[in-house]
This record gives sequence, structure tokens and C-alpha cells, in this order.
Amino acid sequence: MGRVTERRKVVRIRDGVVSTRPDTLVTEEPLEIRLNGKPLAITMRTPGDDFALAVGFLVSEGVLAAGSDLRNVVYCAGATVDGSNTYNVVDVQTAPGVAIPDITLERNVYTTSSCGLCGKASLDAVRTTTRHPIADSPPLRLTPELLAALPDRLRASQRVFDRTGGLHAAALFDEDGELLDVREDVGRHNAVDKLVGRALQNGNLPLSRTVLMVSGRASFELAQKAVMAGVPVLAAVSAPSSLAVDLAAETGLTLVGFLRGSSMNVYAGEDRIVLRTAVAQG
Repeated sequence: MGRVTERRKVVRIRDGVVSTRPDTLVTEEPLEIRLNGKPLAITMRTPGDDFALAVGFLVSEGVLAAGSDLRNVVYCAGATVDGSNTYNVVDVQTAPGVAIPDITLERNVYTTSSCGLCGKASLDAVRTTTRHPIADSPPLRLTPELLAALPDRLRASQRVFDRTGGLHAAALFDEDGELLDVREDVGRHNAVDKLVGRALQNGNLPLSRTVLMVSGRASFELAQKAVMAGVPVLAAVSAPSSLAVDLAAETGLTLVGFLRGSSMNVYAGEDRIVLRTAVAQG
């Protein structure tokens, strides 16, 4: 299987002084996801947790909702001309009777590490496809102080980032702010898929009493993945997109952006945030 990091020689320039040295880089390789033997999607990812990534991707696409929907996940041998196994092709096999939607009619099947799928499903498609509507009952009640602590806890768990500086991360926290799981990947959407895939494999879907914390921005696709897994709160250290805010408002997702230090913006679902003072009008 592929390595998470690789070494490359670089020319380093510091204050006019030139030197050469090895540098540690995050590995990026393509992963082809097949569904019951048929090619479905290609994503650029960091090798590792490939089975969870593929399973989580299929949760976000509405194919899988529970462990009973999954029969097996395997690497495909003979993925090259000479018949060798590259560990870059995964086949997800569903259980008998699982309905397979025609995903390719609505979604582009090529994904990138930076933006995920190039093309968006409609808000209606997400709302009607999800089998885990957000249903945290009683609703989560989170203080700003608890949320403010999550970025540092996420950063402290990024082992590969410390060596490369080139990875995104996604983490699941419980309602008390305790870390449940964290995954890293060159693509933030892949990191979320790895979290969700592991949750399905462990029988933990829906993730109805968790907070999903992501490095970087909160795109529509990340909001979609949260909604499809039943996550009630999505928090990001950077900005959300307008469509992510629309989806959050439509589905009842609490969306927090620019979570840095004690500051944050709540774009939707503010009822889950414990506000001790009156909201200033502006």
C-alpha cells in the first residue's frame, strides 16, 4: 500500500543562503472507487483508510446508510497492464437488495483533492436522499467556549501535518468536546469521508450527537456530507460558501465558520449555541 509521506530534495533559500536538503511531502495518489465492480469515481487522496474513504463517499451519495448495506470492500488486483496491484482501486460491494441510484446522472465522477466533486447536487436532492435526517433530540447545546477549544484539539491530533504541513484534517467530537476520531488527507472532503466511513463500519451512524470540525473552509460538499451522516453541527476554521449556508438552513444543520480563538460566526442553526448575552444588532 502507498505511503502517507514521501521524501524529495529541495533547494532551500534563507536570507540569501542557498542549500539543499530533503523535505517531507504528503503523498497524493488517485483512488478509483468501484461499486459492485463498476467504475464510479476517481478521487485524489492520501493513501490510508481507503476502505473507509470509499464507504464514506457512498454514504454521502445516498447509497449506504448502515453497516447492513455493506457486504465487502476489497482492493482490486490486476489494476495495471502487467496485472500488479497498485492498491489504488477499491471495489465496494453492497448487500443483496440495496438499491443503487444512478449517481452519474447528477454528479461528475472525477474529484480533486482541493474542491471535491466538480458539480453539485441540488438542495432538494440532498434533502430527499438522506436516510439520516438531523435528529438530535434533545438538541445539542454547545457553549462558544467549547467550540473555541476544538481547533486546537484538532491541530494537536494532526500527526502527519506536523511532518508535512500539507494535509487537511477532519475530526468528530462529542457534545462535551471530547475527541472521538480524526482523519487526515490531502483533500478535506476525503478526510470527512474517512470519518463517516469508519462510523458506518463501526455501526455508529447516524452521528446525531457529534460536532464535525474541519480544517479550512466549509464548502457545500462538506455540509452535504455532514447532513447525509446525520451530523447536527459543522464547524470550520475558515469561511463557508453561500450554498453551504443555504443547505444548513434547509436541513437544520448548525454551521459555524471562522472559528479562530474566541471568535466565530454562526451562519445557521444558532439555537444550538448557548448565548449568554443579547445578540448585537448590526
